[in-house]
Amino acid sequence: MTACAIEPAAEHEDDDAPRAGCSITADGSYAARLAPAGDCWFPERWTLDGPEPYAVPLPAHQPEEPGTEVQPMGDGRVLICRPTDGRHLFSLLYPTGPGTGELPLGAVRCSDDQTRLRLLPPAPGGDKAYALAVGRRSSAVWLVAGGAFGPERLAEVPGRCSGGVWLDRGGRMLALDRESGGRTKAVVVDLERGGEVSPLLQITEDSDDRLPLADRDSGLLLIRSDAPSPGRERLGWGVLGSTLPVRFPECLRMPDCEVTPFAIQPGQVLTPEACAVALRIDGPVGTWIGVWSPADRQVHHLPAPEGWLAGAGWWTRERALQLPYATQEVGCGVVSWETPLRETPPRGAGNCATSPHGAAPGHQQDPAPTEPPSPPTRMRPVPLQQAPLGGLVTK
Repeated sequence: MTACAIEPAAEHEDDDAPRAGCSITADGSYAARLAPAGDCWFPERWTLDGPEPYAVPLPAHQPEEPGTEVQPMGDGRVLICRPTDGRHLFSLLYPTGPGTGELPLGAVRCSDDQTRLRLLPPAPGGDKAYALAVGRRSSAVWLVAGGAFGPERLAEVPGRCSGGVWLDRGGRMLALDRESGGRTKAVVVDLERGGEVSPLLQITEDSDDRLPLADRDSGLLLIRSDAPSPGRERLGWGVLGSTLPVRFPECLRMPDCEVTPFAIQPGQVLTPEACAVALRIDGPVGTWIGVWSPADRQVHHLPAPEGWLAGAGWWTRERALQLPYATQEVGCGVVSWETPLRETPPRGAGNCATSPHGAAPGHQQDPAPTEPPSPPTRMRPVPLQQAPLGGLVTK
């Protein structure tokens, strides 16, 4: 078991932590980040569901230190996690006129120096928050906000886990990438059944199969696996509950770039292939944005806005991509791409910008036919009748 124990809520003396980036609630109403102020860092909440986005600073009595994480809650408060002396202290921050109110929630102690605890992505609903503690031989899922009596350990998963993707709108099914026996496979943890663990991805016995992102409406899964080419991971897609194979489009293979999906268009319940997917592309000439959908089978390239909080963003149901940014002139801004344009990648992107035949991926068609061929059974994701996910996307 991971060496973590609960401590009661208490006033604390030390504050800690800055991590760059931005965390956004599942419904896109609020965001939170650690904002710079000279050489210091302080929490900041962004309100995103009004006519114009605006930021509310939430400074504590001293600057935050490295290792601190923040996460917005659905009611506008901000959860902060501060590591100190082998513990992780959790509090809720909220504005109180000119100052910042703070509600201590308690702490999780990790007495094992090799155990690492981090916040999981914001859960659907916004009334609860979770953390993952990764130890030497097992990982624990903790409820750190929204419980009745402070932090509560909900599940113990054998193996070292990473990632964290919510598969349903009830905040019950959590997908984790579990490393065990020298392989990494995505599994599902049922938080309402005592942390019951079931397999999610098993493309081949010898492949590493991870789940970077999933859509809770359509069941679209973005999958990273080395099954197509052992030793080299590729980005593919599948549908939760489908018996069709995972697809690995050629347009998503960019050898000199790191391609990371970060947002999927919601609301496409019956048409997962039509979901727009936003990609962060990091290459030799910088970072930019790709927009792709399984039906389109090509990547449209967009320049990242100045000051983009890289890797952060969300889609509206109307297919508008929202990208938060902050500059010296604009402390809180959102760029909206209403209709992604077909643009060529930045000059000098090398293999990121070209296929093996020299064509830009923005104009490269997936050579796979519309109806995928019949693969061997082992190339299919685990059918839902073999996992506790049946009925989540059958509407």
